[in-house]
Amino acid sequence: MLNINGTQREVDVDPSTPMLWVLQDHLKLVGTKYGCGIAQCGSCTIHLNGVTTRACMLPVSAIGNQEVTTIEGLSENGDHPVQKAWLELDVPQCGYCQAGQIMSAVALLKNNPNPSDEEIEGAMNGNICRCGTYVRIKKAIRLAAKSS
Repeated sequence: MLNINGTQREVDVDPSTPMLWVLQDHLKLVGTKYGCGIAQCGSCTIHLNGVTTRACMLPVSAIGNQEVTTIEGLSENGDHPVQKAWLELDVPQCGYCQAGQIMSAVALLKNNPNPSDEEIEGAMNGNICRCGTYVRIKKAIRLAAKSS
């Protein structure tokens, strides 16, 4: 049994199956994206007990009783403060990396509700946006920090 977004879910997969494929292929939670497959781009970022984790390299056998949160688990209506800031500032262009960006931003603000620009850059380092929306991402994180 896996605790996914607060719900116990059962999956019958090989223990070495990466969590990303469990989420997408078996649980039909497709918000978490495949980017590089080597845990370097951040598109597959989820929270494991509140800590950002790359799902593409994480075997399902490593989850155990830990709590997994995906982009779908942040809010039922897309009204998490970070999601609202993303929309208000039109952050996404293609949008492919944005779930991972948002998950990293949420973890940052949970641990540091008023981060400096340097702290934002440090926390978001490793989340790659091929469209280059980094300036808007930083502004959205600052906006979400104010509204949280």
